[in-house]
Amino acid sequence: MFDLKVINSVLSELEEVRGIPRESIIEAIEAALATAYKKEYGKKGQIIRTNFDILTGETNFFQVKIVVDKSRVIFPDEEGAEDGPALDVDSRGGLNLEEAKKERVVYNPEHHILIEDAKKIKKDAELDEEIIFPIESKGDYGRIAAQTAKQVIMQKIREAEKTSVVREFGKREGDIVTGTVQRIERGNIFIDMGRATGLLPYEEQIPGERFSQGERLRAYLYRVEESPRGVFLRLSRSHPKFLEKLFEAESPELANESILIKAIAREAGYRSKIAAEAKDGHIDPVGALVGQRGVRVSTVMSELRGEKIDVIEWSADAKKFIEEALSPAKVIDITTDEEEKTALVHVAEDQQSLAIGKGGQNVRLAAKLTGWKIDIQSAQGEELATAEVPPEETPAN
Repeated sequence: MFDLKVINSVLSELEEVRGIPRESIIEAIEAALATAYKKEYGKKGQIIRTNFDILTGETNFFQVKIVVDKSRVIFPDEEGAEDGPALDVDSRGGLNLEEAKKERVVYNPEHHILIEDAKKIKKDAELDEEIIFPIESKGDYGRIAAQTAKQVIMQKIREAEKTSVVREFGKREGDIVTGTVQRIERGNIFIDMGRATGLLPYEEQIPGERFSQGERLRAYLYRVEESPRGVFLRLSRSHPKFLEKLFEAESPELANESILIKAIAREAGYRSKIAAEAKDGHIDPVGALVGQRGVRVSTVMSELRGEKIDVIEWSADAKKFIEEALSPAKVIDITTDEEEKTALVHVAEDQQSLAIGKGGQNVRLAAKLTGWKIDIQSAQGEELATAEVPPEETPAN
């Protein structure tokens, strides 16, 4: 009935290459054959099971009956039997016994066997036990069975492939991945990652970047999603963590956690600020990220197509941290309100444009980085700019 060489070859490949246990495939084939048999030859309420011998190709079919008594079932001649609850059968064709215990069901001789009859077959039979009866295999069943088995195996391969991809990329979630641009649709970039497709949405791209089909691309993998159409990898190049992971690749001190990135404020494609702290007092956290002659920060900036990056040292002292965050501007003094978490910063006239930045960018990024509302005022007390950080962008110090 089956080409056993082909089936065994497929099972071996699934087990060795894809890691799918042979037993699970055989169980799935048996369940599918039972379903196909019942569809062709079964009667209402029957529970059909199959035993498939992978060595000989022999297929044996069995009917299963559940042992019941009058507390479990209603007989058709009893009052209200016709309106009794429908038989609750689980996905494997078995009776949902917990539900059956709650409500009596209509007796079906194809599904049930009374306990007194069951004990004639098996002396120690008990309620809810399954009694198995061999049934005849049909001669023209081969075509249906082979077709069903093929469908089950293919479905199992797809399911296993999806599970394998989710497991593989799930371990890489939160890291940088590399792929090839497959196609671009409505601004969204689809990336070939080998066994899965990566999606770089328009809003997760760096403004001004352009990619062409076949081009290699690096991005931050922030989520692995399963869908009916397969596994999708959600990617980002504008995520603050992308910046952190790029520095991690360039700075051994960051990779081995000798220094920590405490906060990142980023306006992708334009400018970013990073606050770093050293665990060891002998290490300069800013120097570790910038590198000798700026080589490390330059490499990261090159990947980000020239995005400007300010690296500062994190401080638990709010005034010092805010002052560093507003660099390269020099401040005269800072007054803070711990309760409201606001800072009033006075700067000299020649430092005003640096403190505020183009379009208010410098003070805005400083507010995001520190988590403080910052008011910039002139030395004379004239208000120049105010920046607040949205709740969702408050950095974790």
